[in-house]
Amino acid sequence: MMKVERTELASGLTVVTEHMPHLESVALGVWVKSGSRDEQASEHGIAHLLEHMAFKGTKNRTARQIAEEIENVGGEVNAATSTESTSYYARILKDDVPLAIDILADILTESAFDEGELEREKHVILQEIGAANDTPDDVVFDSFAATAYRDQTIGRPILGTPETVKSFTPDQIRAYLARNYTTDRIFIVAAGAVDHDSIVKQVEERFASIPRKPNLSVVAQPARYTGGEFRLTRDLMDAQFLLGFEGRAYHVRDFYASQILANVLGGGMSSRLFQEVREHRGLCYSVYAFHWGFSDTGVFGIHAATGTEDLPELVPVILQELRKVSDHIDDSEIERARSQIRAQLLMAQESPAARAGQIARQMMLYGRPISNSEMMDRLAGITPERLTDLAGRLFFDAKPTLSAVGPLENLVPLKEIAASLSHGGFAAPITA
Repeated sequence: MMKVERTELASGLTVVTEHMPHLESVALGVWVKSGSRDEQASEHGIAHLLEHMAFKGTKNRTARQIAEEIENVGGEVNAATSTESTSYYARILKDDVPLAIDILADILTESAFDEGELEREKHVILQEIGAANDTPDDVVFDSFAATAYRDQTIGRPILGTPETVKSFTPDQIRAYLARNYTTDRIFIVAAGAVDHDSIVKQVEERFASIPRKPNLSVVAQPARYTGGEFRLTRDLMDAQFLLGFEGRAYHVRDFYASQILANVLGGGMSSRLFQEVREHRGLCYSVYAFHWGFSDTGVFGIHAATGTEDLPELVPVILQELRKVSDHIDDSEIERARSQIRAQLLMAQESPAARAGQIARQMMLYGRPISNSEMMDRLAGITPERLTDLAGRLFFDAKPTLSAVGPLENLVPLKEIAASLSHGGFAAPITA
């Protein structure tokens, strides 16, 4: 039987574990409730750089020793930076948990931030930025965020810019670390063949030097959705098209309804957009809808990649599907979306890495683990009437965000899309 246990240490650190029977491995990580959004104006990209530098040597280990020690026992270690969080995690066999805890503690409390390693890693990230700029779907999504939240930290690319990355010093990295990696923001989560008490004891010993909440901290500015338009003409085979709207934050009533609505509209091969745009009309290879929630805002979007000759038909069809979903949704569509979410929750319980990440996100967002049954209870009360009402409020008489990259000569201006999305000016239905 799976069992979730939680302990808050005297230091303020929180340790959460879930024992998963019949497993021999453990997924263990440190999740920090701090990401690119917590950067100051002069720190654009430093959260991501810090994540890289954590593996580039400590007072006790070289970068090579960090890699060799975990791989000598067949394990793996990695990290990731997002807008509102950063994670450092390892996959190991159960007998090697003490080693994983020691390495994670070492890279987060004893990193050397050597000048030579820093210069080399800056060069690596510059290549990463260049690769992202060469990838049209990366460009369209980064530009979408920057347009939806114009001139705000939440809308900036996580990687930073070549200018900011080149400018960072070891002292700047240490200052960001000291300000944001504090015990009130850190959650250590493990899932698999775990012994909760043993992990708590080891964490208490190895993470003792993590600072408590500082007296002065930089508070992330509240998000302000602006909407707008970004276009970048490039000589490509396909046009990347992304249309979005202001969504809902994690804590508001409509968050889970927004997730269901995105699933109904474009969450899989049976979704409305896929069936109408891809299967019925053959206008593109890929089309889907998504809803991203943040702590105080959210975005709802539709993404498609299509040839420039199909843009004149694609955009009106997408707008027509937005109108249809605001008029009527079947109970069967909602039930299918619920079933897909339930399947995802249950499948996550078969993977220690997925479960550890799931629990960590719940701790950062809600302050406690949420059971699958409670999650399904939250979805149970969502009705067709509630979803059609939400669709009307999300899509119509709102500020859309348009981001597009590629051959765009056939893409209509945003003002025409916005006019079509006004209740009084919606375009006439399109027939096949």
